[in-house]
Amino acid sequence: MAGESSSDLTIIVHKNPSESHLSELGIKSWPKWGCSPGKYQLKFDAQETCYLLRGKVKVYRKNSSEVISEFGAGDLVILPEGLSCTWDVSVAVDKHYKFESTTSSSSSS
Repeated sequence: MAGESSSDLTIIVHKNPSESHLSELGIKSWPKWGCSPGKYQLKFDAQETCYLLRGKVKVYRKNSSEVISEFGAGDLVILPEGLSCTWDVSVAVDKHYKFESTTSSSSSS
């Protein structure tokens, strides 16, 4: 069905990535973001790669009770562009993040 393509948006979770992999990505130089426990409606307009220093998150498909991913402290997570979802944060999150600037020329905000 047209318009249902959002169901192919897969969240990739790398459990316990190696220190060398993390330093290769330059994670410590990425900006940080945190949130307290609660539910958050999020939409990703660009692919985001993030590394959780702490926290525990369940991700639900938008307007659904279907859990599409779970991750927490020590996980490297890749969230696809175009994903709309609800984050159910049970343990406060502290993470490093980076957006892939696929369309860096057209940064109209």
